[in-house]
Amino acid sequence: MWLQVCAICPYFTFLLKFVSWPTVLPGSRSSSPLIFRPTLLSDSLLTAFFSAKPARCAASTVRCRVRQALPVAALLGVGLLPATGQAQVLDDSTKVRYGAHTTFILKERDLLREDTLGQVIDTTLTRLPQQRYWAHDTTFQQDLGNFGTASRRLLWEPNLKLGARLGRNVFDKYARNAADVPYYDTRSPYTFFRFHQGNPYEQIFELSYARSLKKHFNAGFAYERFGANKAVAVTNTKTGQVEHSNFLFFVRYDSPEGRYHAMSNFSTARHRVAEQGGIQPQLVTNNPDAPSDFENGKVILSQLFDYQREVVSLTKAINRDDRDELRLAHTYRLLGRGLTVFHIFDYSRQLNKYTDEALSSTGGVARFYPLIRRTTTVTDDRAEFRQLENTVGVLGHTSAVEYRLYGRQRTFRLITRSNIGEPAVLRPALPDSTGTQLFAGGTAAFRYRQFAIETAGELKLSARLGNIGNTEYWLRGAARLGPLRGEALISSYAPTLTELRLVGNHYAWDHTENSTDSFQNTQVQQLRVQVAQQLGKHYLEAAGTVANIQNLVYYTADAPGGQFGAPQQLGTARQLTTLMARYRLTWGKFVADNQATYTIGAGADNPGLRIPALVGESRVYYQGYVFKKALLGQAGVQAYFQSRWKAYDYSPSTQQFYVQDHFTVRNTPVVDVFLSGDIRTVGFFLKMAYVNQFLPQSGYFAAPYYAALPRRMEFGIRWQFFN
Repeated sequence: MWLQVCAICPYFTFLLKFVSWPTVLPGSRSSSPLIFRPTLLSDSLLTAFFSAKPARCAASTVRCRVRQALPVAALLGVGLLPATGQAQVLDDSTKVRYGAHTTFILKERDLLREDTLGQVIDTTLTRLPQQRYWAHDTTFQQDLGNFGTASRRLLWEPNLKLGARLGRNVFDKYARNAADVPYYDTRSPYTFFRFHQGNPYEQIFELSYARSLKKHFNAGFAYERFGANKAVAVTNTKTGQVEHSNFLFFVRYDSPEGRYHAMSNFSTARHRVAEQGGIQPQLVTNNPDAPSDFENGKVILSQLFDYQREVVSLTKAINRDDRDELRLAHTYRLLGRGLTVFHIFDYSRQLNKYTDEALSSTGGVARFYPLIRRTTTVTDDRAEFRQLENTVGVLGHTSAVEYRLYGRQRTFRLITRSNIGEPAVLRPALPDSTGTQLFAGGTAAFRYRQFAIETAGELKLSARLGNIGNTEYWLRGAARLGPLRGEALISSYAPTLTELRLVGNHYAWDHTENSTDSFQNTQVQQLRVQVAQQLGKHYLEAAGTVANIQNLVYYTADAPGGQFGAPQQLGTARQLTTLMARYRLTWGKFVADNQATYTIGAGADNPGLRIPALVGESRVYYQGYVFKKALLGQAGVQAYFQSRWKAYDYSPSTQQFYVQDHFTVRNTPVVDVFLSGDIRTVGFFLKMAYVNQFLPQSGYFAAPYYAALPRRMEFGIRWQFFN
C-alpha cells in the first residue's frame, strides 16, 4: 500500500514531500536510499521535542524513529501524530507490537561510521535453501565435496592483510569473524533458531538469544553446532566426518548522553575433520571378473562414484582447527560528529593440529605423503598462532565528508611442534617466531548527490620504507557517479609465516630472508569498473576487473625435492581479466536471478593460479501467498555451473590447496529443486539437491579424487521469537 504524503516533520528542518511513500509498521526502517536519519537530540531539546505540533495527513501517518526518545515519544510513533479516528493504539495486547520491525542489527563497521541505528534483521526466504549461505563466508568456494571440509575461495580476490599472518585458512569459512559479529538493539527479547538436515549427510544447528538488560545495555549469546557424515568408503552413512561447535558471547553499551559506545564479543570454535585423502583407484589383476578402475594404464574416472564401496587413501588422519578470540571496539565523541576517538582491542589464538596414526610405506616410499621425515609411528604436527592487536584512531563525518585515521600495534608468536623419534615424542620443530609490528592507515570519503570519491589505505611501518619492493602497503581509490563506479588498487604484501617456513613429519621448507631461496613481496595492481541499475522490473549489474600480479606465492605439485604441495614463487608477472554479469527479472510473482563470472588468464597455462573460466549461478522461482495470505511460499529451481578446469589438490598435513596438472574436473552442472515458505516468524524449506545426478554422469568431483555428495533430500527450519 502506498500513501500520498505532504507534511512537515517536527524533528527535521526540511519538507517531507514525495509522490509516493511506502507505509511501514511503527518503528520500522525502510531499506530505500530515501531514509532520513536525525542527529542525536540532547536533553535540553526534549522540551521542544514534545511541544512540536503534530502534522495531519488525510491518508495516514509517517513515523520516524529516534533512538534517544523517551517511552512517551515512542508511544506517539516518534513522528507525525495520526488524524483523529485513524490512530492505531499500541498496547500490551497488540499482537504485532514486537517483531522484526523492532529488532535491529548493528556491527562494528556501523560503530566506526557513527551509525547507532543499524539495519532491520533479515527475514527473507531467498537465501534460506542456498547452501552457500549456511556458513560464515558466502563467496563461491572449492571444497572437498562435503560440508565442513577444507575450503578455499574459488574466484580472484586481492589480499588486503599486511604483516605477520599464519596462512592456514582452509577452515575460515566456518569460523566467525569477530569484526563482523552482529549486535542487537531489541525492544523485547530476541531468539533465533535454525536447524538444517541433509539426509543422511549434513546437519546444522544454531541458537542465539539477545535482550536489552537496561535501556542502554544489550547482551546475548549464540551457539552453533554442525556436522557431516562420510559419504565415501564407509559401511554406515552415520559415521561422522566433520564436527564443529562454536560459542559466542556479545555485549553492547551506549552511554545515556550518546557520547560513548562500546561493542565486545568473545568466541571459541572447535573444528574437527576426518581426512580421507581422496578416492584411491583400484587396479584388479587377480580376478578378471572384478571391475577395475584402470583401462590402458589410465584411471576411468566415471567408475569412482560407488561412494560407500570406494577405497580412500587415509583412514586414521584427523585435522583440528581451534580458535579463540576476544574483541572490544569502543568510541567516544569529543566534538559532535566531527571528532571521535576510537580504540579496538583484539586477542586471537589459532591452533592447527594434524595427526595420522596409520603411516605406511612401500619399498621405503611413503604412501600418500611425499616424505616421512621425523617418525614412522604417528604424525602429530601442530602450529599455534597467538596475536594481540591494539588500534587507536580518530574519525568523524558530516553530511558530505567522512574520514578515519588510525595506528595499530600487533604482537605475535608462532609455536611449531611435531613428533620425532621412535617412540614418537612431541618436540619443538622450529624456534618460536615472535615480533611486534606497527601499521598506519585511514579512509576518506566525499559525497555530493550522485557523486562520491573514496580513498583508503594502510602501511606497515618499518626501517625499510625507502625500499619500496620490501614495503608492505595497500592503497585503494574509488569514484562513483550514479550507477557507475570505478576503483583502482595497488598493494604489496609479504608471504605468510607458513609460506616462509615449515617443518613437519612430511614437509620442510625455508624461504625466509636469510635462506638460499627467499621469497619477495607480492605486488598487485588492479583496476575495476562496475555498473548497477534498477530499471523497472529489471536489475542489471556488470563489472570488469583487470589485475597485474607479480611475485605470486603459490603451492604446487612441482616443488623441488619431490615435495608436492610445497610453496613456490612466480618470477614473472601474470595478468588476469574477470568479467561479471548479473540479471534479475521480477515479473509479477515470477523471479529469475542469474549471475555469471568469466575469467581469463587463470587456466592451465598459468602455473600459479587456477580459476574455472566460467562460474555461474541461476535461480528461477515463483512466489506468492496461499491459505488466505497466512503463508508466503517460493517454489523453483536453482542451478550452479562451473566449466572444466584443473582444480586444486589438497595437502591435509599442511592444510594447503596446491596447483596440479594431472587431474581435470569436467564441466559441472548441479541442479536443485526447492520449496520454501514463511509463516509469520517461521521459515522452512525442502530441497532435492543434485537432482540431475546420472544426467549424464553418476557424480562429479569437487577436487582431484574427492567426489562431491550424491543426490539427497535437504530440509531446514528458521524460527525467530520476538518476546
